[in-house]
Amino acid sequence: MSTLSAARADNFYYPPEWTPDQGSLNKFQGQHPLRERARKLGEGILIIRFEMPYNIWCGGCNSMIAKGVRFNAEKKQVGNYYSTKIWSFAMKAPCCKQEIVIQTDPQNCEYVITSGAQKKVEEYDEKTLKPWSLLLRKGKLADPFYRLEHQEVDLQKKKAAEPLLVRLQRVSDARHADDYSLNKTLRAQIRGHRKRVAEEEAASRKLGLGIRLLPKSEEDTAAASNVKFKTKFDKNRKDKRALIKASSIFPESSYSMSSSSKKRLELEAKRRKICAGSASSLLRGGFKASSLSKTPSSANKFKTSTVSVRKL
Repeated sequence: MSTLSAARADNFYYPPEWTPDQGSLNKFQGQHPLRERARKLGEGILIIRFEMPYNIWCGGCNSMIAKGVRFNAEKKQVGNYYSTKIWSFAMKAPCCKQEIVIQTDPQNCEYVITSGAQKKVEEYDEKTLKPWSLLLRKGKLADPFYRLEHQEVDLQKKKAAEPLLVRLQRVSDARHADDYSLNKTLRAQIRGHRKRVAEEEAASRKLGLGIRLLPKSEEDTAAASNVKFKTKFDKNRKDKRALIKASSIFPESSYSMSSSSKKRLELEAKRRKICAGSASSLLRGGFKASSLSKTPSSANKFKTSTVSVRKL
């Protein structure tokens, strides 16, 4: 909101044509401070918000209007009770637009419906009116015959409740006998609690945690001691034991190997055969290695080697 809008909202904006001789802004603009609420002020009527004091029945449609419902009512003075003014409130019912008029009754300190509605009569049970029943009982206690009839019952109730009351009194006296020691004990407990909280926060900051850890307990220690983490040695031992259990107990299968070991042995046997074949062909002079280059120097080397072998 701009400064000008804020000033207008708070009625602090004075236009350039205004002068102090013209009075207030309301007088300058020809308005009342209450605005629309004072549109009938010349007739002695002021528009207010009126709250229904009790449940009523509408006179137009016989609908109930609950207590606490608010209306825009026309307030005006209709008389006096000694020096107290009697006010009248006229409003429209929300259900059928029936005009309801309610007046104040200073003599009986209540509101009276004059037209347009009827007060709802509600009956109450004596059990729900506990304060009223207490007032009635106090009035009966002033009667000597009533006290004489119920005195024995009251004495029996007193004897039954006396041990409990005495015990409660003793407990209260024991607790509040020495105020200094109680205060000292309480302050010691508070200091111990603050110290423990500071230590826990320091331990949490040391571990790099953003929360405060709970204090240690024997149950947590016992549970942590029972936890065992598996190592590589345990895993290898478990795999070997499983391999032994899965192997056959017969002799012919005692020398059986896994597929990977068999493949490795077969490859080694093939390599030996290839090496043996190359050696035999080399002795015969008819083998040329495919891995060697086909340069003249390599060819001469093979020729010299073949010649030397034939001479032997």
